[in-house]
Amino acid sequence: MISSASARPTPQPRSDAHERRAAGALPAPSARVVRWEIAIVLGLSLGRAAVYAVVELLEKATRAPLSDQSTVLNPSLAERPLFDLVHQLLGIGFAFVPVALVLHLTWLHGRNPFRAFGLDLRRPGRDLAWGVGLFLMIGVGTLAVYAAGRAAGVTTAIVGTGLGEQWWSVPVLLLNAARHALVEEVIVGAWLVDRLGWLQQLRAAGQHRAPVPRLADPVRTSTGAFLPTRLLSAVLALALLRGAYHLYQGVGPGIGNALMGVVFVLVFVRYGRVAPLVLAHLLLDAAGFVGYPLLARAGLLG
Repeated sequence: MISSASARPTPQPRSDAHERRAAGALPAPSARVVRWEIAIVLGLSLGRAAVYAVVELLEKATRAPLSDQSTVLNPSLAERPLFDLVHQLLGIGFAFVPVALVLHLTWLHGRNPFRAFGLDLRRPGRDLAWGVGLFLMIGVGTLAVYAAGRAAGVTTAIVGTGLGEQWWSVPVLLLNAARHALVEEVIVGAWLVDRLGWLQQLRAAGQHRAPVPRLADPVRTSTGAFLPTRLLSAVLALALLRGAYHLYQGVGPGIGNALMGVVFVLVFVRYGRVAPLVLAHLLLDAAGFVGYPLLARAGLLG
């Protein structure tokens, strides 16, 4: 990258610090560009998953009562263990591509995505405290919603893994937990909040039709992510999306994850960092994928 100290821009007031654009950055995106970015990212990731989840729920509901069926969260992908491992690792690797895409898009528009979304190590202690606290709170709520769904007959029995007792099962399950945590929280918990915030602020400023919009006084988190001006509509939209791509498990998990989405978006808006959400999600999935089956196998769950 060609740059020199002598070519630095004239110093700006502190309030405009986040508006400085990196050399080579694209102009601020128009509302139309952002809508296309959202459609493409969701089409490659969680929006696509939501469509398939709804179809799978309908297929299960019309086949037999949901309470008589089960859902394996981490199924085997091949009969031979070696190729099962290869398929598992390929699936995990390719799942990170949409995450890389949203980070790249944010970088192209002149912001450091790790800084803007709080995906760095600037506050490890507070991130850890928030993450563990969310894990404990959401974990108890998840078990309650799952039990209620099973009692009402609208939730399938959840099986954490179908990988068997291979030497690589636990590492793959932990990698899958990390995959779900990063994909869901970076895209839904941070990037979509930021993009909906940008769209709403453009509309509020009358800039939603401008090809190169400019916001005089954008509303941001302390790290630089744009905040929604109509918080309720953003929270409901993102909660609906989060619930939708979990519907393959049944109605109960869909509702439970939608409620989790409400909490997570509000935490991100309040705290301005996605790292605690990633940590909480990682702990939740690790407990479900690895911890629960191990305890059950040891006979500690009755």
